[in-house]
Amino acid sequence: MKRILLPSRKHQRGAAAVEFALVAIVFFMLLIGIVEMGRVLFMWNAMAEATRYGARVAVVCGLDDAAILGRMQKIMPALTATNVLVSYSPSGCSVANCQQVSVSVQNVAVTTLIPVSSEVISMPPFTTTLPRESMLNSIDGHPNPVCT
Repeated sequence: MKRILLPSRKHQRGAAAVEFALVAIVFFMLLIGIVEMGRVLFMWNAMAEATRYGARVAVVCGLDDAAILGRMQKIMPALTATNVLVSYSPSGCSVANCQQVSVSVQNVAVTTLIPVSSEVISMPPFTTTLPRESMLNSIDGHPNPVCT
C-alpha cells in the first residue's frame, strides 16, 4: 500500500500572502481605473454644463462681458480666457442687432491621477448657441444682477 503524503503546513507558509498580492494588484488597478473614468466623465459633464451656463449669461449680458467667463469658472475653475470663445452673429453686430450668441470651450485637457502611469486626456470642443435676449448690463437704470 502506497502512502500519500500531504504537504505540511510548513511548506505552505506565505502562499496566502502571495495569492492575495496577485489578486490585490488586479483588483486595485481596476478600482483606480473605474474611479478615474468616473472623474473624467465628471469633468466632461462639467465642461458641457459650463458651456451652457456661459451661453445663458452671454445672451443677457453685454457684448464680451467679463461675467461670462467668471460664471463659467464657478462650474469649471480650470477654464481660462484662452479656452473660452464667445462669438456673436451676425459678425460685428451691436447689442441692438445681434441675433445669436455662441459660446465654445476648447483645448482643455484632463490629467488622470493613476499612480503608475498618468495620462493626459484631451476633451472635445463644446459649443452652445442661443438666440439673443436683452444683452444689457443695466435694466431700467439698475445693474443686471446676472452680469455682476
